[in-house]
Amino acid sequence: MNSLIRFFWFCSGANFSILKRTPTESNKYVGIGATVFFTGVLAALAAGYALFTVFQSIWPAIGFGFLWGLMIFNLDRFIVSSMRKKENTWAEWKLAIPRLVLAVLLALVISKPLELKMFEREINRKLDEKKTEFITQSKANLAKGFPEIQELEVKIDTLKREVEDAEAFRDKLQQEYDAERFGEKTTSTSGIVGLGTNAKKKEQQLDAAQSALNSLRERNQVRIDTLEAQIRQFMALRQQEFEKQQPGIEGFDGLAARMDALSALTEESGAMALANVFIMLLFIAIETAPIFVKLISPRGPYDELLELHEDKVKLFKSEKWTFAKGESEARVDYFQGTHFYAMQLKKEKTNRKNEVETSKEIGGMG
Repeated sequence: MNSLIRFFWFCSGANFSILKRTPTESNKYVGIGATVFFTGVLAALAAGYALFTVFQSIWPAIGFGFLWGLMIFNLDRFIVSSMRKKENTWAEWKLAIPRLVLAVLLALVISKPLELKMFEREINRKLDEKKTEFITQSKANLAKGFPEIQELEVKIDTLKREVEDAEAFRDKLQQEYDAERFGEKTTSTSGIVGLGTNAKKKEQQLDAAQSALNSLRERNQVRIDTLEAQIRQFMALRQQEFEKQQPGIEGFDGLAARMDALSALTEESGAMALANVFIMLLFIAIETAPIFVKLISPRGPYDELLELHEDKVKLFKSEKWTFAKGESEARVDYFQGTHFYAMQLKKEKTNRKNEVETSKEIGGMG
């Protein structure tokens, strides 16, 4: 238990020696440290999931997620430990505002991958819809890229219509022949029952039409088979092009695609938009909780002792600086004094020497 408490103390960035002297402050800093620690854990999980969608491999995702969690943990720990309780509330808030902005940004970064995980099923359905749209669009674009297929299909339809027209003409002659045999009176029959001259003419016309139809069928069928073989070749080429695009469509599952799908879902559904906002607010509350705890909590014995310790360091620094400054000034004065005295001695010595030499010169001249 003591090890766990000390670990959370460390997470809060508190000074152990001071906390041991203020046991009433222990629970507050245990709570702050636990919040910082679990925020780092959530950041690691969020980054691990986000990077797994990028690398599609678990080990790089675990490694980078662990590093990201450590970085967020270190930032949160620094933000909390760098705050100081002052007697001036406005001064505290001025110092806390930049830290709160940073905490909100961290919360937004942490919450987004976890939102993607929470709405994974809905996002997968949206991505499937997008993939279906891409497949349809790809096929339409490929169809435009192979106009030969449509041209060949038009030729096949023309050949089939020729056969259908020939069949319709044969059927018409068949009806006229039957009407002539059975004595039905029409504009093209005599109305006499039996196989008379008109009936034989109709039969000859029918046989000729049937023969022409058979020849046309064989001839057009050969053409149709040739055209269909060409169509199959073009369709094989089109399928190859589609298969080249298929991996890109199937791989439409990255982080940016999922964020785009989540954005589209929140625009389509008010409930999802509301849930998305609440999740972001939850992480913002978690990330800013240690800062607000320090802001709203009263100034306690830990803060007093910490300020006393810092003031002692400042006072010790001032004393050291005053002592060092005094020593430096004394050395400067000593140097200036001794240097000035030496210069005076040297100057007097030089003057005496000059006087002696001048006297000698005057005596020599006399």
